[in-house]
Amino acid sequence: MDRDDGPDPTTGDLVMALARRVRRAHVEALTAWGVTPSQARALRVLGGADAMRPSALAEALRIAPRSATEVADALEERGWVRREPDPTDRRATRLVPTEEGRRLLAQVDDVRRDASQRVLDVLTPAQRRTLHEILAVVVGEDL
Repeated sequence: MDRDDGPDPTTGDLVMALARRVRRAHVEALTAWGVTPSQARALRVLGGADAMRPSALAEALRIAPRSATEVADALEERGWVRREPDPTDRRATRLVPTEEGRRLLAQVDDVRRDASQRVLDVLTPAQRRTLHEILAVVVGEDL
């Protein structure tokens, strides 16, 4: 940011700029895998459970149930999840990550970490530890 263009950025401005930079790096890395950010996020949510109803996925992603169905359809079409009957309610279905989906999730998580690390490579190890400690306090239980 050029300081001659206006007032100094606030801490919030800098945090948002960092988040945008990390997100851009992540999106660029995902493109090589043919995975959209929303698909990666849905896989991450589904990977944390053995099975999940589409309505629970919608709630976890904070999207409309119809949108969750579209995300689930795309994941199923790619072979990353499968639908199966819910054993507690035969009218309902559950989304279950496939082995291929779990492998992809592990790779996507590695890509995400690597993309973040590249953005933070400008920091010394001590600066990185300090930033981590500060962000852990600010973010708190939101993780």
